[in-house]
Parts: sequence; structure tokens; C-alpha cells
Amino acid sequence: MKNITRREFLKAAGVGAAGLAIGCKSGNVVSAEGGQIGEVPTDKMTYRTNQHTGDVVSLLGYGCMRWPMTEDGSAIDQELVNELVDYALAHGVNYFDTAPVYIRGWSEAATGRALARHPRESYFVATKASGGPGPIENGIAMYRRSLEALQVDYLDYYLLHNVGGSIESFHARFIDNGLLDFFIEEKRAGRIRNLGWSFHGRREVFDYVLAYRDIQWDFCQIQLNYQDWRNAQEGRNVDAEYLYAELEKKNVPSIIMEPLLGGRLARVPAQAMEMMQAVRPFDTAAQWAFRYAGTPSGVLTVLSGMTYMEHLQENIRTYAPLEPLTDGERELLEGPVTEVLVDSDYIQCTTCQYCMPCPYGLDIPSTFAHYNKIVSDGLLLSEGSGDPDYLAARRAFLVGYDRSVPKLRQASFCTECGQCVPKCPQNIDIPAEMRRVDAYAERLKTKS
Repeated sequence: MKNITRREFLKAAGVGAAGLAIGCKSGNVVSAEGGQIGEVPTDKMTYRTNQHTGDVVSLLGYGCMRWPMTEDGSAIDQELVNELVDYALAHGVNYFDTAPVYIRGWSEAATGRALARHPRESYFVATKASGGPGPIENGIAMYRRSLEALQVDYLDYYLLHNVGGSIESFHARFIDNGLLDFFIEEKRAGRIRNLGWSFHGRREVFDYVLAYRDIQWDFCQIQLNYQDWRNAQEGRNVDAEYLYAELEKKNVPSIIMEPLLGGRLARVPAQAMEMMQAVRPFDTAAQWAFRYAGTPSGVLTVLSGMTYMEHLQENIRTYAPLEPLTDGERELLEGPVTEVLVDSDYIQCTTCQYCMPCPYGLDIPSTFAHYNKIVSDGLLLSEGSGDPDYLAARRAFLVGYDRSVPKLRQASFCTECGQCVPKCPQNIDIPAEMRRVDAYAERLKTKS
């Protein structure tokens, strides 16, 4: 068989081809799980209006944290990014969310190059003040670099990034140095059209920032999905039910991140999937999760980090148009389905990559993603060779682990330096979880 590159394979399979943007045929369109999803419409996207500015925003927003990479991982594949952006815009997606720290600092420039090929009024771009405590000059320099990288003279949505760890940190990053006041002046000048913040952390910090100086925030970005509605990980986040309700009280639109919890809600355990299929036999787990996140009327847009064309196509199909959840479907997800998920052995990683790069070269997100895949596939072994499917499950973990994560970047090489821990918005004890993955792998290696 002729060897072909990843790009050639994707194009041969119809994934990433710019020509799909016009005259799509249903036979050429598959879901992320390989099933037919029908023609992807260009004119049925659901939109929500930001009552503060009148922006008409697509319910599906493009999260630019997971752009496709070149085969050697040394750069973002700009050609594929351009194709994805072209396709998204042609099918009604008009909101693009990035940050200076995404993908080793490359995301803003790649996003800017792709969007600059289109009329400025055809899209909304969001980016973030991602810096830590320091003089105001540092924050202003980051803001201006964002404008330059995105090739724009104004930002549609600008966020104080990753607020929530402590009130002291909020003040050190944005208040004591005068940076928030600078952003407010930039908004008055029209160079920031909407000013908001993204939240991970403690309830008291959320309440404090939401009420700070009686600022009328234009939006707030929160983590919302059916597992986190009432079961957010204690000490890591706040139940989305509370966050959403408080934003509604203050007339602040919600922008949603992690509708799939880092992909976990796209690959749920079989028991959970069976319950969903009993109600809607042909819907994927991801479609259920996206319908859940998009149903509340106060949601302006739902972000998805779509690396591949089939992910983009399936998500467009879900929101073009949105079929809101029924009360019964919502109760199913918040009740029995969530009970299965919270009782499972998942590591609560959303693969956001904030922990990267590891100073010792480990691939933390891929390690956790592989472990979680084994959990979702029902292949996690508790009793070793006593399990009748032991050999198949053992092979699935060990072979898949080596394929997903190079050996020198696996959990066994973790030095437990702890430098990753304060960077994690989910407050995961990363060294402890790396020990858990490594211990599991070692148990499998020592049994035949």
C-alpha cells in the first residue's frame, strides 16, 4: 500500500477538504463516531443576541485551543486551520475564541491568519488577558500583541482569563496594577466591544468578581455541562446551576466552555449510552451534551475545540437548528446518566493543556485522555487476570498507551515536581493521578 501523509489521508477521506463547504452531499458527511448525520446545512444555524451590544452570535462557537498540528507536532497546520475556519463561516459559525497561552502561544496568530482572509464584520473574535500578577505594562503589552496577532484593530470579546483561584490573585492580576481600569477605557474607546471574564475556582471569588464595583459585565465564560450542573468537583469548580442562575440575576450572558468535559461526555460508559439511546436511538453522546449546553436561553454561545472536520460537521448539525432538550431528557442527563459518570473512575481532566509544557517533557493531557478512554470503554480492570476479558483489556491499555503517548513522555517518568498543579483550572492533584496511571500500567505489565 502506498504511504500517504496525514493531510493526504484526511483529504482522501473528505476530512478537511475546503470543497465540502459548498454543495455538501449527505453521503460524504459522517459523525465523529463514523455514523451518517445527513447534509450539513448552511442556513439553519441557531443564533443568540447579546442584549448589551446587539451582537447576533452563532450558538456554536469555535474554541481555538485544539487546532490541528503538523505531523511532527512542531507547528499548527495552517492550511487545515484555514479549511476549518472557511467551513465554519460558510455554515454559520461566527464566534472564535482563542488566548495568548493556547497551543504553546501559537493559537492567536494561526486564528488571525485564517480569519483575516474574511470580511471583518463576518466574525466575532474573543481572546484573553492571560498574564499573571505584574506591572500594568506587561498586561498592556499582551493586549496589544493579541491585536497584532489577530490582525484586528478591535476585539469583539475580551476576557480576564481564568479568574477564581482567590480574591487576592484577582486583585494582583487586574486591580492593584490598574489593568482592569485600562480595559474599561479601551472599551469606551471602542477597541474592546465586550468585556468579561472566564471562571474556574471558588464560589466566593465568583460572587466577588460578579459584584465588583457594580460593573455591568457584558458576558462571563463558565464551565457548564450536565455532569457539572449539580456535581462539579468539590474544590475545583462550582455547580453550573449556581453560576448560571447568578449570571441571569445580573443580566450577564453566559458563554459555555467544556460542554463535553474535555471529551468525556462524548465517550460515556455503555450503561449511560444505553439510557440515552432508549430515548433517541440515533443521537451520539456528544449531540446529547451539546443540546444540553445550548438549551438555556441565557447561553450566548457554546465553545467547542474542534480539531477535525467531522467534529465541526456534527456540531454544526446539532445546532442548525438546535432542538432544545425536553424536561424528560434534561432529567435523564442530570439524574441517572450523571450518576453513572460520577461513580466511574475518570480523572477529571478536560485536556485544556494549561499544565503544559511539562518541564520534564511528559504529555500529561494525553496520558489522562488515554486512561479516561479505557474507563469510558468499560475496559478498566480491577482484579487483573481474574477478569475473563483480561488479555483483551490489558492489550487495549498497554498498546493504546504506547500509541497515544511516547514512552519517554508517559507517567512513569513523572518526578512529582508539582509545577503543573497550580496551572490546572480543575485543581487536579496531577502528580497523584500520574502515580495512579503508572501504578495501573505497571500492574498490567507484570501480569500475563
